[in-house]
Amino acid sequence: NIWQQSCLSIWLILCLFPRTCVSNPSKPNFLLILADDLGIGDVGCYGNDTIRTPNIDGLAKEGVRLSQHIAAAAVCTPSRAAFLTGRYPIRSGMASNTQYRVLFWNGCSGGLPPNETTFAGILHQQGYSTALVGKWHMGVNCESSHDHCHHPLHHGFDYFYGMPFTLLNECQGTDDPELAKSLQDTYWLRSQIIFLAVLTLLIGKLTSLFQVKWKIIICVAICGLLYFLSWFSSYGFTKYWNCILMRNHDITEQPMNLERTTSNMLKEAVSFIERNKHRPFLLFFSLLHVHTPLITTEKFLGRSRHGLYGDNVEEMDWIVGKLLDVIDKEGLKNTTFIYFASDHGGSVEAHRGNVHLGGWNGIYKGGKGMGGWEGGIRVPGIVRWPGVLPADIVISEPTSLMDIFPTVVHLAGGVVPQDRVIDGRTLLPLLQGTAQHSEHEFMFHYCGVVLHAVRWHQKDRGTTWKAHYVTPVFQPEDSGACFGRRICSCFGDSVTHHDPPLLFDLSRDPSEANPLSADTEPLFDTIVNRIGKAVEEHRRTLTPVPQQLSPYNNVWKPWLQPCCGTFPFCWCDKENNKADDIL
Repeated sequence: NIWQQSCLSIWLILCLFPRTCVSNPSKPNFLLILADDLGIGDVGCYGNDTIRTPNIDGLAKEGVRLSQHIAAAAVCTPSRAAFLTGRYPIRSGMASNTQYRVLFWNGCSGGLPPNETTFAGILHQQGYSTALVGKWHMGVNCESSHDHCHHPLHHGFDYFYGMPFTLLNECQGTDDPELAKSLQDTYWLRSQIIFLAVLTLLIGKLTSLFQVKWKIIICVAICGLLYFLSWFSSYGFTKYWNCILMRNHDITEQPMNLERTTSNMLKEAVSFIERNKHRPFLLFFSLLHVHTPLITTEKFLGRSRHGLYGDNVEEMDWIVGKLLDVIDKEGLKNTTFIYFASDHGGSVEAHRGNVHLGGWNGIYKGGKGMGGWEGGIRVPGIVRWPGVLPADIVISEPTSLMDIFPTVVHLAGGVVPQDRVIDGRTLLPLLQGTAQHSEHEFMFHYCGVVLHAVRWHQKDRGTTWKAHYVTPVFQPEDSGACFGRRICSCFGDSVTHHDPPLLFDLSRDPSEANPLSADTEPLFDTIVNRIGKAVEEHRRTLTPVPQQLSPYNNVWKPWLQPCCGTFPFCWCDKENNKADDIL
């Protein structure tokens, strides 16, 4: 009959032109793009009118922009751990109880614990092809140089190409070390003192100015040499130990060739999408931009009005554009959930001489390293999924990078783990407009293991309160940064404790410029007491776990160092694509 013929015709059209239709919207592809150290004020759609970011702005125009998107930590390692697991880093042991809050070496034993579940692991079980291209910075090995217990391939990714560590000034070979500079300065000073002591003893012995046995001179000289070697063997060769590229478990460049890193990363991402266009995939593109030393190709140098940092941001936007182009080219636009964010706020202390090399955090106070102030944790967040999510809207409700975990897992048809606390909340009701308020009532802002601030989303009043229990001491006092230390501390003499806490109404004072008091806010005591009760309830959900960033776990161990040769002769270049430059 006519009805059956019509159905047959429609079926034939769908078979002949499969790429013109949206596949099952409940199981999309995922392209998750995470920038490194990007400030919320560095992007056009968040208010910047001098740095050009047309591709990111276009993504926001076609999707949903989150204006109160919060990172779980203000530095790389713990923030990324929370992003992948949907859990506060203190739950996984990825929050530090020392002044060193990120992993320092590829050759250390700390990292994302093997018993943590990532969204990549769940999607892998759901039949997705999963890849990480770019920065990892969550550990490599535990007990040997080849056990790869913290490696991306042991956390649900089928394919990895990128840096197991993070970019550093040392990768470029500059004379401005970035890795524990104050500690290196201390080591150098002590080594020089020992050298001068040996030299003084030697001169005194040879000129008979004083009597000293040769055994003492030799003993002091040997101890001094051993002390020097104990720290210089690691810090003196940071470029070789940390600045490496890997493809899966194999090292392809040691040290890495920065001139072609951007090209190689982009080519790997494009190739992965092209290889997996006919099956569901997850691509986590973890940008090296815009972390110092701001590696920028010649094509973008001098293009922006904000020096090298602006050039690097504009190149990052171009990279995002290239990824969007391949999604469009392969007919995947309507079947791909795309997310763009930064791991935390921009660095306000980063500089070289009088040149600022960090990001701009807009109207928000503070920046990278400051666990409580908005500038360190409020980041850009953009989601696009044409045909499923609305376009060109802004959501001002509190959301978190941790929310990506349950959102992605749900869309892929998986189930979030039931044997642990998941702090993220699915974004779908907010994104689709079926819910008006975020599921987050309280959000806890840690600096290492120290709780610095708490956010209370009082939904019935449409108000977001924020209480600061600890704030960093700025150096200089009114600078809004810790220039004396290069990054603010979480505890000790470098912070101020507040009792009662500093209280702000973020709905009216997002810049956190005017703290409230019992005189200016009638409900001050009620608000502070309610937040205090939430802190007590939150702390009851915490359980002791091994500290992955403890001094022992974060020290360089030669036997754990990834090496493409015979240690310590670690150098290689296995990349054969010099003529295949996508740039």
